[in-house]
Amino acid sequence: MTTNSELVLRNARIVLADRVIERGWIAMENGRIAEIGETGVPAGSLDMGGDLVIPGLIELHTDHLEAHYMPRPKVQWNPIAAVVSYDSQLATCGITTVLDSLRVWREEGAEDVDGQAGVLAEAISAARDANLLRTEHFLHLRCEIPMPNVVAEAKELIGRPDVRLMSLMDHTPGQRQFRDEEKLRDYYRGKGAGTTDAELDAMFARRLYCKETYAEANMRAIVALAHQHEIPLASHDDTTDENVVDAIRDRVAVAEFPTTIEAARGLHAAGIDILMGAPNVVRGGSHSGNIAAIDLAREGLLDILSSDYIPSSLLMAALQLPLRAPAIDLAAAVRTVTKAPAEAVGLPDRGEIAVGKRADLIRVHVAHDVPAVRSVWREGHRVA
Repeated sequence: MTTNSELVLRNARIVLADRVIERGWIAMENGRIAEIGETGVPAGSLDMGGDLVIPGLIELHTDHLEAHYMPRPKVQWNPIAAVVSYDSQLATCGITTVLDSLRVWREEGAEDVDGQAGVLAEAISAARDANLLRTEHFLHLRCEIPMPNVVAEAKELIGRPDVRLMSLMDHTPGQRQFRDEEKLRDYYRGKGAGTTDAELDAMFARRLYCKETYAEANMRAIVALAHQHEIPLASHDDTTDENVVDAIRDRVAVAEFPTTIEAARGLHAAGIDILMGAPNVVRGGSHSGNIAAIDLAREGLLDILSSDYIPSSLLMAALQLPLRAPAIDLAAAVRTVTKAPAEAVGLPDRGEIAVGKRADLIRVHVAHDVPAVRSVWREGHRVA
């Protein structure tokens, strides 16, 4: 990507990692932040009109690409066109680095998007090589541990240089996110695919069989594979003390969406970063009836936010945190969507406004408590 040799933004409310400059300026040069100031604005600068300027958002877990690839049940879109459409949406939401969450599993009778991780990974690469993308894309391999072929499918993708995270998933009915089986039935009914109760009965029975038959061996193999390739691991939907013990044993770096306060406390005590859904913050609670993210934030148990299924929620949730959890100031709230996720997956060159860091920046105007992304720069180059 070509970058501006020099660009200065002035009259901005600049959110640093530890404080806010109420009226300052930022100079970018050769794709990096060259200087930050509060007085003596350089000539030829761009007026930000008092808007917020914050680091480009960093997203660790979004499966929203699937909505572009399969916009209707049984309808698959051109995968490269789907990636480009999805990428444009991310950029206009202020996301400059994303880990695309791909389902690494196939399940009999499940949606067509299952088992398409390889197709989508290749489409992302093709779009990147053709300079079609505004956001920098990495991969997050979502490994459904009980599925029979998950280890073989993970091995097909693990050697790619863009793999940055692997998560240990288990959506067996009756535990973790869906301890209440009826919630899982409601989830599938709500997807609009016309799934009958008899079909759900058969699906759930298969999942229980797969967990009993394959899960233990697959878990050990996936964990070993991640450690062998030095890929950070994420646990998913930790609920019980046993889940926490397993996460510690497996040297998990990030715990995605713990469902109970007890699990979150245990994970935090072990030094594991806790990631929660931004939609959970915006809506005021979990759509699955689990712990509210804001309750974790108020107890100091929230490290990272993820947009999950609504890209625009990432910025909105971060800006709402100081209003809903007064102990969290604006700088700390912004860290949950910038510096903290960058550090969790080994990207120390971005995620904060500091001299020498990548010039990944977004200009944000807020009105009626709704943020609008007005401009996006990636490595000093305007992309939105």
